[in-house]
Amino acid sequence: MTHAEKAEALFCEGYNCAQAVLLAFGDITGLDEKTAAMLSSSFGGGLGRMREVCGAVSGASMVLGVLHGYDDPKDSEAKKTHYHLIQEFARRFKEENGSIICRELLSGVKTVGGNDPEARSESYYKKRPCPKLVFQAAEIVDEMLFS
Repeated sequence: MTHAEKAEALFCEGYNCAQAVLLAFGDITGLDEKTAAMLSSSFGGGLGRMREVCGAVSGASMVLGVLHGYDDPKDSEAKKTHYHLIQEFARRFKEENGSIICRELLSGVKTVGGNDPEARSESYYKKRPCPKLVFQAAEIVDEMLFS
């Protein structure tokens, strides 16, 4: 199973979009499942369902950060290199989907209003682009890491 297929399957198991992408890369990030799930739990639904940056984008950024991030605040070259990597990921994702913003990606999808997450059901998965988006996010990360 590819990382993209795993991300889609994890989303369909009930993980949020950010969790699905980060968890899919557990084989190479070295993060245990509980830590990865908890770390990324805040980013679903465009950051706590506020419909800001897509959680799949956030999850992919976490993967890239774990694998190619920087840890020295004085290393401006590493910071620049990493930011360029994230910008390239975002460019590719936006090129395929038109946006990296959750509310824009969900435009035209009838969603339940409010702050609480929607219950997962067959119709929930059918009406949303989210399974496809987590697949694409993971696929782009793999292309960037292994091409």
